[in-house]
Formats: sequence, C-alpha cells, structure tokens
Amino acid sequence: MSWVVLLDNEAVHALADPSHRKHHQVVAYAHIASRSKTRTMTVSVAVPSTVRVEAGWDRTAPAWAFINRLGITDIPLDARHANAAAAIRNRTGVSVADAHLGAAMLTADQVTVVTSDPDDMRVVAGGKHVAVVAL
Repeated sequence: MSWVVLLDNEAVHALADPSHRKHHQVVAYAHIASRSKTRTMTVSVAVPSTVRVEAGWDRTAPAWAFINRLGITDIPLDARHANAAAAIRNRTGVSVADAHLGAAMLTADQVTVVTSDPDDMRVVAGGKHVAVVAL
C-alpha cells in the first residue's frame, strides 16, 4: 500500500517562503509526512510537475534550495497522467495543475492533499476518499 501527500501551489509557496504566514504549518506537515512509515505502507510527499511550474519552482535555482532538501518527489505529466488530467479538466473545468493533482490522486492507495482550495480538491478526487489539509 502507498500513501502520498500531495502539495498544491499555495503549499509550495508556503514551503519556499519563510515569511509566508503558513510556512511553519506546511513545513511541519511535510517534515512529519516525509519521515512517516508503517509496516504496510510507504509514505511520500510529492508535487505534480504542473503544480511546480505554476509555482515557479525551478529545482536548479538557489532560491529553492530549502524546499529541494525536503525530499519532495515530482509526479511527471506522462501519458497516463495527462489522459486522466484531461478527463478531469473536461469534467470539472479546473486548472491544468488542479487536474494533474486529481490524476495523481488515482495512483495511491491513500491520499492527503495540502491545499488552499479544499473544494476543488474534493471535486477533482471524484469519488475517491482523499484527506484534505486546508491551508
């Protein structure tokens, strides 16, 4: 079984900017999640590549050094995710990044999303149970 903690644009910005009012909340959550493991489940913190682009997160830029050290993995917009995201976008009208978040939700057994828009995350999740951490 797998558990993925997904970050949206606001969560990425909060992690990257120590003066962001939600910085400490997201850092604590990402830190705890990235260090969590159970006997039956692996836990990972991830960000869809479209969210990273939307947030302006360039992993090669020195300004992003702190967030790069947190072990957050990328979820690429490969053919499988692109097809699922396109279907979600066509069904819901959400942004490309939110649709990619929805597509990423389909691949894990358990999903938590750290987001500033819990309503959109519930919409893109379709019928899948997703834990939402509202910022």
